[in-house]
Amino acid sequence: MANDSEQQPPGPPEYKVYRSRKGLLSRLRAPELSGLRELRKRSSKRPGRDERAGRERPKPPRRWTGKRVLKWVGIAAAGWIGLSFLAFAVSAQLQAFKLSGDAKSALHGNPLLLPTAQTILVIGTDARPPDTQEPGAAPSEECYEQQANGDAPHGSCSVGQFRADTLMLIRAGGGAFRKLSIPRDAYAEIPDQIPQEINGAYAYGGAAAQIEAVEDFLGIEVDHVAIVDFTGFEQLIDAVGGVVVDVPHKICADISGGAGGGQGGSTLRLGKGENTLDGEQALTYARIRKVSECPGPGVSAYSLGYDDYDRAEAQQAVISGIKGRLTDPLRIPYNFVKGPIIGWDAPKAFVSDMGLLTMPQLVLAAAIGGDSRADVLCGGANSGCGPGPDASIEVPESERRRAVKRLLG
Repeated sequence: MANDSEQQPPGPPEYKVYRSRKGLLSRLRAPELSGLRELRKRSSKRPGRDERAGRERPKPPRRWTGKRVLKWVGIAAAGWIGLSFLAFAVSAQLQAFKLSGDAKSALHGNPLLLPTAQTILVIGTDARPPDTQEPGAAPSEECYEQQANGDAPHGSCSVGQFRADTLMLIRAGGGAFRKLSIPRDAYAEIPDQIPQEINGAYAYGGAAAQIEAVEDFLGIEVDHVAIVDFTGFEQLIDAVGGVVVDVPHKICADISGGAGGGQGGSTLRLGKGENTLDGEQALTYARIRKVSECPGPGVSAYSLGYDDYDRAEAQQAVISGIKGRLTDPLRIPYNFVKGPIIGWDAPKAFVSDMGLLTMPQLVLAAAIGGDSRADVLCGGANSGCGPGPDASIEVPESERRRAVKRLLG
């Protein structure tokens, strides 16, 4: 090899040229150079090695595999459930804002209902909007709001007029879900008034006085309260697709003159056994005080003597029916599809202190706690209850202790 300092000899380097022998036909054709020109153009346009390394290759489109479809279906289902929960929580909190401040101050509970059992007082009132045709409707929107929200009557609203229509205790949480109905005519001490029927406390002092009266009557503490709203109650039952109740005997009844009485009343005709009721029918069934004689053969509630104990059991049956609709595994597809509607309508059935944190726990506690048989104060033949002053019911101390012991478990 020559040194770098030496100069190369002038002229082209020596090399040998070899020529191939052309065929006879190829000699007659002109040389084809277009293919070489095209190849040269493409070579000049190709990026260099460094340029190719810095540029990412386009990814092929992803295929919709079964696993990917299930993933997105799961995300959509979780979002739908989250929307249902959000609707429920917001609606529950809006209802909690309506409750009387005095009622909230009278309670002893805490927001953590699911891990520890707490006692809830459910109050059904005679509150009816002023535009209804039923007798006993509120004279003004102001008075109706006072009744529905648990305020003591004040202003132009009459004191002592609107009593509690239903009193029920629910023990929920810690794996329990038990119910106890208190007869509205039970003779009891009520705050700042002479002893009388226990539901009179609501007419004088609202929900706060009713809570105190129940606590003194049974010797327990009330942790939460829920005041039933008739309109919201109907909407809730319609949202869950009605409720199924087991009617012990066929029953015929007319509320406020019946459906054709011109007073905004309702009529109910139910056969013995399981019946599916819509919102209006379920509310009528829970409100029946007096029944009529049913046509046709067979024993009816009228011939057996329908009373307040039967009415209390009917109310518990409706509550159990709502719970059954919400927790029945066979109803999961229906409840899932209508989740946001049910979530929004469910809390509107009550004005309660249980807001966005506690109300969802009540639903879970109801699902976990099962469904015990109905317990009604003075409902047994050996309860010892008897007539009290002014057509009230006298409840002995022994019956109260029995009922409280079973309620608290």
